[in-house]
Amino acid sequence: MSDYQALAEFRYQIRRFLHFSEQAVKKAGLERGQYQLMLAIKGMPAGVRPRIRELAGRMEIRHHSAVELVNRLEAGGFVHRTRAQDDRREVLLGLTPKGEKVLAELALHHHDELRSAGPELVSALRRIMREGNDADSQHFPLPHEKGPSEKGAVEKGPSEKGKTAKHS
Repeated sequence: MSDYQALAEFRYQIRRFLHFSEQAVKKAGLERGQYQLMLAIKGMPAGVRPRIRELAGRMEIRHHSAVELVNRLEAGGFVHRTRAQDDRREVLLGLTPKGEKVLAELALHHHDELRSAGPELVSALRRIMREGNDADSQHFPLPHEKGPSEKGAVEKGPSEKGKTAKHS
């Protein structure tokens, strides 16, 4: 299997799982981002306070987008805001009993799906990792690189003469 086929298969397996997830979340009456925010609150690493800044960072979204998600979840009764005891200026987020129940149900469905589809996903990842460690197939040639007879050779500029090409 080529590097491109391995990557394509891995992306396909990820998309299959994400499609399942989106359908399950939709059936629960939530949007994908709302589920992800609830999961981020519940799964926050030890020692990290569940504030909007931290949640936005963990979700790789902008602060104002996280605020909108929290506002909609709060209006739906899934999350609540509380003031921190040690610093009343700080607003912490938590799941309501309704949010806990919905998240637990979704987590159960996601675990079941991962048990079912997980082996194919892991297999696709292993192919990438195995091929990524194989010296003959770890390099994706770029347009400015030399042809197949000199696989992995990169045209070096004057300041790079004598340096070896490094592939990641």
